[in-house]
Amino acid sequence: MSLFDLLQHTEVANSQSKNTDHVAQRPLNIPHATGLAKYLLGGLLYAAYNKRVKLGNPTDGKMEELMSTIGKQPYYAIAPIVASLRNCQKNGTNIKVVPLKSLTDETAAYKIFLSQADVLWVVDGQHRRKGAEIVIDFLKYISTYHKYPARNPMFASKTGEELNSEEMAVWNECLEQSKLCTINIEVHLGLDVDQEQQLFHDLNNKSKKVEKSIAFAFDSSNAVNAYIKNELINKKFVDTDFEVHEKDQSDWSKSGLSRKELIAINAVLFMNKSNILNAVPATVEDKGDIPDKFWDVVLEIPNMLEETAKQLTVAAQPVVLKAIAKLYFDFFFGKHAARTEENQKKLMVDILNVDFSHNNPMWQYYTMTPEERGAAGLAELAEYLPSDDEGKNRDLGAYDANAGTFRFGAKHNDIYPVIGDMIRWKLGLPSRKK
Repeated sequence: MSLFDLLQHTEVANSQSKNTDHVAQRPLNIPHATGLAKYLLGGLLYAAYNKRVKLGNPTDGKMEELMSTIGKQPYYAIAPIVASLRNCQKNGTNIKVVPLKSLTDETAAYKIFLSQADVLWVVDGQHRRKGAEIVIDFLKYISTYHKYPARNPMFASKTGEELNSEEMAVWNECLEQSKLCTINIEVHLGLDVDQEQQLFHDLNNKSKKVEKSIAFAFDSSNAVNAYIKNELINKKFVDTDFEVHEKDQSDWSKSGLSRKELIAINAVLFMNKSNILNAVPATVEDKGDIPDKFWDVVLEIPNMLEETAKQLTVAAQPVVLKAIAKLYFDFFFGKHAARTEENQKKLMVDILNVDFSHNNPMWQYYTMTPEERGAAGLAELAEYLPSDDEGKNRDLGAYDANAGTFRFGAKHNDIYPVIGDMIRWKLGLPSRKK
């Protein structure tokens, strides 16, 4: 079915539905559906672009601009939707079916007759369906009012903005493509509620999840991921022999980072977030050469390129690199008065003078008594650190006296801002505190 027809002939029976007690779905997650809607809209733009190319029509700058804004990729596809036709007997024995013969009298396919009243109940794919609904509503609104919706999940920067003729032409072509681009639907016949629920369970629990490092290795659509592949892995790291591992968990005994860790660090650097979802070309383009300079500095940290880097410097641990990335984001892209050339220069130059050795007592601050902190020259550090009554995790990690190593904990989102505060104090940069 086309995306347009999909909405006319399917329904979803989830726990939010009021018109059915035959539930075989989880609750609807609107943010997830919106992400799929953006993907589908990118696919429609891609189809409209290919049609212009095929017909020899010019692909004007506006179409290129919109494709770049939403993010380009070399190919679009979406998994089939699985549905149940309830209005029939078990195995569809009462449905009219006509075999379609080939020229050699072989059965090539079957023609099945359904009425307009027949509904395909979605068992797996409700978020894909909702994404299609969001896209169609978006395109219909534009076609009617010639401006972007006030509540615009697709292009937040264009909320309520009037469209020019070029932009209108592109979106009208996408609305046309929504009636041509199709999605496969696998239909099961005459299932009862237990069978539908079992089908939902099996479809969602009998597959092995792909490791993020492998998945991102194949992805060219996300702008930050493209930067990682094209600028870091294929260029900068090749020149320095810095290793990137395809396993999600990097080996403590090996140097370098896993691709998953590399992505998480760049998520903080580019977006100040824990993931790179929704990164578009502007996310990278607006940052200029600062990310390159960040990685140049990282690779210059003493012992970072050694074979046993993690045993020689805590900077080889991803959580510390996230802390430094957070500082770069704050002082180069943040919206506060501390974003000055003086602070930026201090961060870029003096970071190489920070003691990232394992035995630096600064990392053990939270396991020390006040007397021990004073003896180690850390008494003033308290002015930079969050107060203890905020309820956050203060277990940064543990120092192994026998091995002489400090290993930071696994709760990175709690830990790396605190490590960043310690580095701020050491460099004399402004505190995060008001």
